[in-house]
Amino acid sequence: MSGKRGAERMKPFVAVAVLVSVCTLAPAQSKIAHINSEAIMQALPEAIDAQKSLDAQVAKWEAELQKMQGDWKKKFDEYDKRKLILTEQVRADQERELRELDQSISDYRNKKFGQNGELFQKQNEVMKPIQNKMFQILEDIAKEDGYDYIFDKSGEILLLYANDKRDLTQKVLSRMQSFGK
Repeated sequence: MSGKRGAERMKPFVAVAVLVSVCTLAPAQSKIAHINSEAIMQALPEAIDAQKSLDAQVAKWEAELQKMQGDWKKKFDEYDKRKLILTEQVRADQERELRELDQSISDYRNKKFGQNGELFQKQNEVMKPIQNKMFQILEDIAKEDGYDYIFDKSGEILLLYANDKRDLTQKVLSRMQSFGK
């Protein structure tokens, strides 16, 4: 087990170790619950609208990428058909132009979809307020009901068993839907 693959295999074991540690170190009166944040986000109209807006923006960017790739392909096909009859200088110029177009496509892709690209920033901009509201409501519920630990079963933490009577998903969702009314 080495590299990224080994790390991926270790995630469930680390999650189990964390869960076992919390359960064995926590006093007997600790209350543990879980939510499914993905289900909450998929049920909130404001999150659904935000996701639709993101999807529409992604579709525009993908269309622009496809157009750029189509233009590159067209230029490449034209070059490929004529490369044997072109002078060395013209061939070199067109190859340089193709490389520049290819780099331009790559730069656009990274600018829009890269690790800190516009999609990441836009997701943060539209989803962060909703997530912050959910976390605040979750914290309020945890304090009101005396929960010591609440896990998100839709995330990276692996739950081996989750008693549904401890699932706060519907309670958080209900509060979020009535929040501000």
